[in-house]
Amino acid sequence: MVDTRRERTHERLLTCALALFEAQGFESTTTAQIAAAAGVTEMTFFRHFASKARVVTTDPYDPMIADGIATQPHGLPPLVRAARGVGQALRTMSEPETDLVRRRVRVIAASPALRASTFRGHEATETRIRDQLITDGAPEMEAHVAAAALMAALTAALFLWAQDDELPVRTAVEAALLTLAGPGA
Repeated sequence: MVDTRRERTHERLLTCALALFEAQGFESTTTAQIAAAAGVTEMTFFRHFASKARVVTTDPYDPMIADGIATQPHGLPPLVRAARGVGQALRTMSEPETDLVRRRVRVIAASPALRASTFRGHEATETRIRDQLITDGAPEMEAHVAAAALMAALTAALFLWAQDDELPVRTAVEAALLTLAGPGA
């Protein structure tokens, strides 16, 4: 529940930005338009979001994804460990605000600039996954490939999920994990 003035303003900016991105495209929407639609100044917009892209590319789940890998048996192949770690993390996460997340992912998928920004934004998570695998004994090459493959698979699953209103997000992610690591992921 949104209760503070700051939270209400943040939510209003997010809602207005998504509506404008959906109506006229990410690239054609300015931060001034978003601020005006939300009834605030452009400076206020930047107090809430470091950039226009951050409205849709911020992902609170990335750190939880990387942490799930550390709990997996070290004897598993790196890709299987990574996929199973994400599967475990997924089962402990609360269901996201599906409509809001789906809208954000749709905006990202429709914009080449945002797709590139998303991949850059996943670098930190990919690095955490890779480093955890290496710390736990995986060869460096296998750890790099496993981390990159995992992030690519999750991104592909989310982009497909965003286009299908009937597909639950967990089903899409689990299908990606199954593709990577087989049953048990």
